[in-house]
Amino acid sequence: MTEEKCPQLVDYFVVAGLDPAGPWRPLDEDVEPVTDLVVIARGLGEEVPEGFTCIEKTLGGHSAELSAGLINNPHLFLCYRRGRDKPPILDLGVLYEGKEQLKQGWYVIETTPYSRSASLSSGGAPTAHRVFLTYRRALDSQGLHTLGVTDIALLLPSKGEVAPHTFCRVDKNLNTGMWGPGLYVCYKRAVAKANALVYEASEYLLRYPEDDLEAFPLPESVPVFCLPMGVTVESWPLNTKYQLPVFSTFVLTTASGDKVYGAAIQFYESFSRELLSERQSVRLGLLSVVDRRPITSRSLQVKKSICVLSHWPFFTVFQKFLTFVYRYSISGPHVLPIEKHISSFMHNVPFPSPQRPRILVQLSPYDNLLLCQPVSSPLPLSGASFLKLLQNLGPENACTLLLTVLTEQKLLLHSLRPDVLTSVSEALVSMSFPLLWSCPYIPLCPLQMADVLLAPVPFIVGVHSSYFDLYDPPTDVVCVDLDTNTIFQSEDKKPLSWRSLPRKHGKTLFNTLTNLHKTLEKICTPGQEEATLEFLLTDYDQIYRRQKQLELEIQEAFLRFMSCLLRGYRTFLLPITQAPSDTATDCSSLFNLQGFLKSRDRTQQKFYTQLTRTQMFTQFIQECSFVSDRHACLEFFDECVQKVDVEKPEEVRLVDLDETHSGEHTVFIMPPEEPQEPDGSECPALYSYETFPTLKPELFDQPQDQLRVPTKGSAPSSPAPRRTKQEIKLAQKRAQKYSAVPDMWSKCLLGHCYGLWFIYLPTFVRAETAKVRALHTAYDVLKHMENRKVVLPDEVCYRILMQLCGQYGQPVLAVRVLLEMKKAGITPNTITYGYYNKAVLESKWPSTNQGGRLRWAKLRNVLLAVAQFRQPIKRRQKSGSVGSRGGQKCFSDKFIQPAATRDSAGRNKGVDENYNNVSSPSRGGLAGKLQQLLTPTRHRVSVRRAASLTVCRKRPGPDGHAQSSLSSAQVLGCQPGGGWDGGERLQLFGRFSSGPDVSVVDPSLLSLCVQVLMSSCSLCRSCNSLVYDEEIMAGWTSDDSNLNSSCPFCCASFVPFLNAEICDLGPVSSDVYVINSSIWLLPQGSSVGGAPQVTVAYLSPLVLRKELESLLENEGESVLAQPQFLDSHSIIFWNLVWYFQRLGLPSNLLQLVRASPLSENSAVRVRLLWDTLTPDTDQWPPLYVLWRIHSGVPMRNYSWRRHNHPFTLSFLEEVLRWVGMNEVHKAVTLFLDTLAKQQGSPRIQRSLYREFLFLTLAAMGKDHVAAFDKKYKAAYSRLSGTLGREELRKKRAQPPSPKAVDCRRSFHPPLEC
Repeated sequence: MTEEKCPQLVDYFVVAGLDPAGPWRPLDEDVEPVTDLVVIARGLGEEVPEGFTCIEKTLGGHSAELSAGLINNPHLFLCYRRGRDKPPILDLGVLYEGKEQLKQGWYVIETTPYSRSASLSSGGAPTAHRVFLTYRRALDSQGLHTLGVTDIALLLPSKGEVAPHTFCRVDKNLNTGMWGPGLYVCYKRAVAKANALVYEASEYLLRYPEDDLEAFPLPESVPVFCLPMGVTVESWPLNTKYQLPVFSTFVLTTASGDKVYGAAIQFYESFSRELLSERQSVRLGLLSVVDRRPITSRSLQVKKSICVLSHWPFFTVFQKFLTFVYRYSISGPHVLPIEKHISSFMHNVPFPSPQRPRILVQLSPYDNLLLCQPVSSPLPLSGASFLKLLQNLGPENACTLLLTVLTEQKLLLHSLRPDVLTSVSEALVSMSFPLLWSCPYIPLCPLQMADVLLAPVPFIVGVHSSYFDLYDPPTDVVCVDLDTNTIFQSEDKKPLSWRSLPRKHGKTLFNTLTNLHKTLEKICTPGQEEATLEFLLTDYDQIYRRQKQLELEIQEAFLRFMSCLLRGYRTFLLPITQAPSDTATDCSSLFNLQGFLKSRDRTQQKFYTQLTRTQMFTQFIQECSFVSDRHACLEFFDECVQKVDVEKPEEVRLVDLDETHSGEHTVFIMPPEEPQEPDGSECPALYSYETFPTLKPELFDQPQDQLRVPTKGSAPSSPAPRRTKQEIKLAQKRAQKYSAVPDMWSKCLLGHCYGLWFIYLPTFVRAETAKVRALHTAYDVLKHMENRKVVLPDEVCYRILMQLCGQYGQPVLAVRVLLEMKKAGITPNTITYGYYNKAVLESKWPSTNQGGRLRWAKLRNVLLAVAQFRQPIKRRQKSGSVGSRGGQKCFSDKFIQPAATRDSAGRNKGVDENYNNVSSPSRGGLAGKLQQLLTPTRHRVSVRRAASLTVCRKRPGPDGHAQSSLSSAQVLGCQPGGGWDGGERLQLFGRFSSGPDVSVVDPSLLSLCVQVLMSSCSLCRSCNSLVYDEEIMAGWTSDDSNLNSSCPFCCASFVPFLNAEICDLGPVSSDVYVINSSIWLLPQGSSVGGAPQVTVAYLSPLVLRKELESLLENEGESVLAQPQFLDSHSIIFWNLVWYFQRLGLPSNLLQLVRASPLSENSAVRVRLLWDTLTPDTDQWPPLYVLWRIHSGVPMRNYSWRRHNHPFTLSFLEEVLRWVGMNEVHKAVTLFLDTLAKQQGSPRIQRSLYREFLFLTLAAMGKDHVAAFDKKYKAAYSRLSGTLGREELRKKRAQPPSPKAVDCRRSFHPPLEC
């Protein structure tokens, strides 16, 4: 199997900004910052200075006099002026003179513009008690994009006035008089920009690749998200500090619902004055207002952004890459163009995988970054950072925002850090898992899309804090300032509090987050340097693991809360059990809402009522009721709900770090190679850029192998046999648990075997003409599994049958499957339940008007009853001699003599090389002895086992009269000298049973016949012992990747093999007889010698299922019906044939054998044998073979060598006599004593138990297997006291383990011997 291609790390590289060629679409003007403050005394005749604005009213409309509480009230008012001619004011304050010292850098407003005192205290008060307003101004050399005061307001708390959102309140009372309400000042801070013009970023400047990808076309709105506050053209003083790039992230949602993550950095670069009009130059301060003279003391800058788009939220990695690209563009000169580095990162950096979990990318000799494999978790992957959520909000506000999300409030997040906005917004929509936020969601909203805040629906929107420089937030919106950790709510509504959550679960969540917040403050220290290679390879891995673990613990706390919140919800789902109506898909029809509310505590009714009315909850119920692309996540949540259903759910771990794929393997990606001159010298550095360059397509390196996401193996509409990761993990845990319990291990294997057949079921139904009958057969298999108490590892069996019922229009059968599932005590999970409702909803239901249909059904039942009554009469008429179309056939009670060798006189000759010079007695005499020794009272059984059969065929002789001929070779299906003899192996349907019923089969039904003999008996090379099927099963482990079994004798691990032999019986004549439902073929031709054999690894059902699922995932379900399946995947094929035949499950796999060159369109029948197909002829023949040779039973010709073994006929009879008399210990002693008398080591590969068991089967039949096990176990316990268990183990005399016995019992009936 070829290695799958990795997903592409980066899809697009984009440059966004202002196109010099236009057009330029302006945005709203910025608000100028406050640059001056004065206090005026209107009572003394002072007027508001020119250009200033006086604050005459408070926020509530009351008088804003600063001196209202003074006795000699001078009527003081505060005035301010906006502008850009000087550095802006940064902060406001109040100074109580004499009680505190003035801070450095602060200024005091001591006088009015008319040189009067600006003290806010009483005029007669001592100097030590004066009160002044103070302010702090930005430095002249400070960066322009720093926070500045943009608005000032006064408020009276006693009148119910509060500071508006984004306003900072100075908690010092301005009214120090003897009466009057307290007066406070508050102010708003925003980014204080220079002279600037703002335009829309509506077009791409550059993009790579230039053509859209087929799976993901580049959206046109990306430039708007790269520059959410627009493109600014600004003029700066020449001494302005250089502005560092600003990193931002955003999330887009494609038409298919997939998330695309964007990472961008915004930076400034020089802009040409020639591109500006005169009016624009005046507005930016580049021309004097009077004489239009150019002002050379200012520079012109424009904002630009570079961005990458990806389906993976590797924000930290993308930030480092974009920063490197930006630094590369402003430095130089360089040997390589910037296009080489961009294309190298996009095409040469692979996605982290289990084989390469860490990728170290060397961008340059001084720049590198580390890319780590994402955490393997059943939770959906997102750009959420729960660390940043807890860092910026704290435990209390985090719980409060959870309440706002669960009740679908309008939520507005804002911050001056765009990257934090995206990370926290993603965490907010992830904390309510499994509820999915389906309302408008824009983590970083551009200024052009701000109208979404006026929408009448719930939303989660993130904006840059500079948005409030232009607009005020709507009154019905919950505003969250991530920079100050404050939540602002409207006064009209009751404030939201986390205490409105269910008390017990909310308290547990709050305590857990509080403890995690303390841990977070200890380990997440800012300023960690990650630039050095040593740090990346040593400290980074440890710090990353600690942060990753803490991230999961925070996420797990919210998951535990949601699991407790929705505990038991599945019991209130209402399945569709009848023909659906128009309201069948409504939430009220799918969920028992009132029952769910009554199951909750009475004090929580208000919260749960709000929750169940949300769109999230309605969508969640619909996703649980129907097929959804989130079924794997929902199935994981169901498991979490089961885990928290304990007394102390806070102690249960729900999410574990998957360390199975973690490793220390690190892949190094080197930077692009620099070219060299022909003489080997370095090339000159020719690439230097003044601004970010225009990318040239010819300088990009084209990818040698395009990296794309691998396509899935099967179409979405086909039945889904694949299990989710959670189901696989749960099945592994169950198998590991059951492997230690003998009576459960066999049922576990049996469940996986039935799971294999149901995975194959879609292929089987598709190939059948009577598809409905095939579905009913599968339903009967389900009922049979329930009767046998099979332990199913998952719900795949029910799920596949339900989906097939929907595919072939059988909704009633789907309902019966659901009832059968509940009868078995299995509650369907989200995936199965979704397929069930889809089947019953989309299928056409039968008409409720039965009419003549019911009458026809009654008539059919009457005819079937009459036919059943007539069957015994037919049997009596057919008893005795039976006529046929080709002549008369007669059966006698004389056993057919073996035709292997005959002397010239026609007498039977003993097979000396196998008989040890003992000639064969007649079958009737030997059968009589056994009948007297073993079961003298059961005449019917002895007749069934010992009766002989003779086929007399009347053929026309030379004189034209009919002649009677008897040929055992013809009866047994071979000629002397053929490759194999018939005997029981020609019994193709069922087992041979007693009774005189013989009928004739139409010869047109079977023209050719191919028989496949299969055996799982394998040889342990360590101890040269044959290990049989049930012992192999008992030796398998619960590891679905381990092919080994354990030898029961030496405990060594070995790989068992499955052997198959394809035998061609040749053309079949009209001599085809049915004897008690068993077909016997009498071919005229001989079988082809040297029958081909196939040997493959014998796989545990757990291993086979994993391999089969992998095959279907990679090649699709159609591979199971293709003729190449037999040759391309022979291991899977023959193992499936073995298990399906073992359990008697129908399949179309034998048609692939029939279509192969080996069978040439012949009828194919399979027989499963207990013993090996290829015995070692250098060893002594087993006892059951010697018994059949002595008894004259035809068998396969193994060409046994001449051995001087001690097993005579009298020895075999003596063993059988002790076994029949329930004294197996004497038979064991006899066997061991006989071996001890032989010189050298005995040449036997079978255990003593196996020798006796097969001998009992050959002599007395399969009905004696269970009784023999009990007898042998009792004999072993008796002999253990005298000989010792260790001595018996050395001689391989121990019985099979209880696990092996239970495996044989579960996989009944036993194999043929």
